Amino acid sequence: MTLTGNLLIGQRAITGTQAAIHAIDPATDTPLDPPYAGASAEQVTQACAQAWAAFDAYRETTLEQRAQFLETIAEQIEALGDTLIDRANAETGLPKARLLGERGRTCMQLRTFARVVRAGEWLDVRVDNALPERQPLPRPDLRQRQVPLGPVAVFGASNFPLAFSVAGGDTASALAAGCPVVVKAHGAHPGTSELVGQAVARAVAQCELPDGVFSLLYGAGREVGIGLVSDPRIKAVGFTGSRSGGLALYQAAQARQEPIPVYAEMSSINPVFLFPAALQARAEPLAQGFVASLTQGAGQFCTNPGLVIARQGPALERFINAAAEHVRQAAAQTMLTPGIASAYANGITALGENRNARQVASSQPHQGPNQCQAHLFVTSAQAFLADPALQAEVFGAASLVVACDSDEQVRQVAEHLEGQLTTTLHLDADDLDRARQLLPTFERKAGRILVNGWPTGVEVCDAMVHGGPFPATSDARGTSVGTAAILRFLRPVCYQDFPDALLPDPLQHGNPLQLRRLLDGRREG
Repeated sequence: MTLTGNLLIGQRAITGTQAAIHAIDPATDTPLDPPYAGASAEQVTQACAQAWAAFDAYRETTLEQRAQFLETIAEQIEALGDTLIDRANAETGLPKARLLGERGRTCMQLRTFARVVRAGEWLDVRVDNALPERQPLPRPDLRQRQVPLGPVAVFGASNFPLAFSVAGGDTASALAAGCPVVVKAHGAHPGTSELVGQAVARAVAQCELPDGVFSLLYGAGREVGIGLVSDPRIKAVGFTGSRSGGLALYQAAQARQEPIPVYAEMSSINPVFLFPAALQARAEPLAQGFVASLTQGAGQFCTNPGLVIARQGPALERFINAAAEHVRQAAAQTMLTPGIASAYANGITALGENRNARQVASSQPHQGPNQCQAHLFVTSAQAFLADPALQAEVFGAASLVVACDSDEQVRQVAEHLEGQLTTTLHLDADDLDRARQLLPTFERKAGRILVNGWPTGVEVCDAMVHGGPFPATSDARGTSVGTAAILRFLRPVCYQDFPDALLPDPLQHGNPLQLRRLLDGRREG
């Protein structure tokens, strides 16, 4: 399949008119063709206008039509075969095995949301039948359902070129909710984005949906992104990336005459708490598992364990020594882009020059451009509490161990933390009382709390939460992974005293869709 370097505005492939971006093979620092010219302000407006024009028709597609559309996208992505994997490998340096798994996850997400759409429980239908004889006042007939917000702007992520990109979780959940999507492709993998964008466009055509249900734009700077978020027809934003990028979009959205929600996943260091009994019993195995999680994918996961917190003592020294040895044995890995590799190097330099942090290990020297050497640092709880720089995210395989003098210092460090995507607890039976005392703090600080595991790896399922308090996300009420992600793009509408013939199908008296409804305070079915 030939790459064109074109924008996709609805079903039309259009050449951008602004500064072009080139993908770069990070393993060789070689630019890749074709160039991708950025969208003009007029082209951004055109994409938003088409999305708005498609909205009312798309949001009232049947549950079966929308589910089939999501499944067709998955089929079209799979039909790209090795072409997609080869291009993604060239643009990101990620191993083909990892990309095959990510493609599988991407298609599984789409099919999972198809299941969710068919079930219809996301409509959250609530019916309170009229009570005309009630005293002192009668009650009207009241019926509620969830409706989509409107067109959604989605921003592709650098570290997941498929699962968090053009047809990733934000796009899948927005389309499932009934929202047209305008995607701004990430500049690190424009060719991968075009291939997936073409697959989505083919699915739109095959399912005979309005053209504006999907568009794909490129842009070298922030102009396209700010233009999207500022357009009055865009009603919500999905973003995965840096704190600075997420905050810029959030501020633009709040500056609008009609502010809109921005669901931005931004920054997390994912603390790991090693409780005393567990640390004493298995310091060395814990160190091995920790370094494996730390170095996976060159540490380029938003759930990478960037902080370890434990009581000072011989068991912690055993853990540090074992972890340091595993770090030294780790091979350097190619990072996603030259920019990410440069930012990682700057973060390591800053930690190395910080008098409150002591480097205890680094991995094998790199042999090529844009490679990440893993690093392990140690600090004291007192220094960590006093120095905000020690809590800054370093995106890559770097982690900081915080040694605490007492349980009270462990509590103080936990309270001091910013919002996180994850908090990990390693504990044994003798640690349960300590963990129980800290659990309210962990619940206030993180979207996912896990026991005796590692945070890298985010399951796509009904119960998953991939979100958390600021700055992990800009809105802690949602999740960007799992079926609850659809709720971000919905709002409730109440229908009072409607004749049955005018009610939407999910709310009609006969329940023609056979949905599970809350009927007069009791759940049907």
